Amino acid sequence: MSDVPEFFIRFWPQLLQGAGITLLLTVQGLAAGLVLGLLSALARVYGNKFWRGLAVGYVELFRGTPLLVQLFLIYYGLPGIGITLSREWSAFLALGLNSGAYQAEYLRGSILAIGEGQMMAGRAIGMSKWRAIWEIILPQALRLAIPAWANEPVSLLKSTAIVFLIAVPELMAVGKTIAARTYNPIGAYMTVALVYLAIVYLLDAFLKWAEVRVKIPGFEAEGRKA
Repeated sequence: MSDVPEFFIRFWPQLLQGAGITLLLTVQGLAAGLVLGLLSALARVYGNKFWRGLAVGYVELFRGTPLLVQLFLIYYGLPGIGITLSREWSAFLALGLNSGAYQAEYLRGSILAIGEGQMMAGRAIGMSKWRAIWEIILPQALRLAIPAWANEPVSLLKSTAIVFLIAVPELMAVGKTIAARTYNPIGAYMTVALVYLAIVYLLDAFLKWAEVRVKIPGFEAEGRKA
C-alpha cells in the first residue's frame, strides 16, 4: 500500500489515459447495448413468432456464454471467415452485444410492468400500435427500468478490464504495463483497483441522482395479467 501514492504521482498520465479509454468503452457498450436491448425487448413483447424467437436466441446466447469467449470469437474467430476487425472494434462489438442481452431483460420487465389498459387506451383514441408504444409505453417503461438497469453501467465498466487481453490500452492494460516496468505487481494493481473504485463510486452516485430526477411521484407499475 505504501507504493500506491508513489505510483499515482509517477504514472498519473497513463492512468488517466487508461481510465478515459475504459469510460469510453463503457459508454459505447452501453449505447450499443441499449439499442440492441430495446429492440430485443420490443421483439419479445410485441413481435411475431419469428422476431420473438430471434430475440430469445440472441439474449440466451450472450447471457449464457462468458464475455471472454465472445470477445475471442469476435477478435480471433471472425478472421477465419474473412471478417477482420480492429481490436477497438472487436472490444466495442463484444461489450455492446453482451450488454444488450442483459439490458433486454431489464427493459422487457419494465415494459411488461405497464398495464395493458394503457395500450388499449391509446388504441381507443386512434393511435397505431407502434405509436402507442413509442408515446405511452416506452416513456414510462424506461423510467421504471432505471433502478434495475443502473447495475449495468457499473457491471459493464468492470467488464471492460478483459479487453486488455487483445491489447486495448484501457486501465487494466495500463496496470499490466506499470507492473512490468516496476516489478511490483501488487502496488501496480492496487493502484488500478483504487482508480476503478473511484470511478465506480462516482458513477453509482450519478445513477442514484438520475434515478431520483426521473422518478414519477406516485407512479407504480400496474403489471400485466397472467
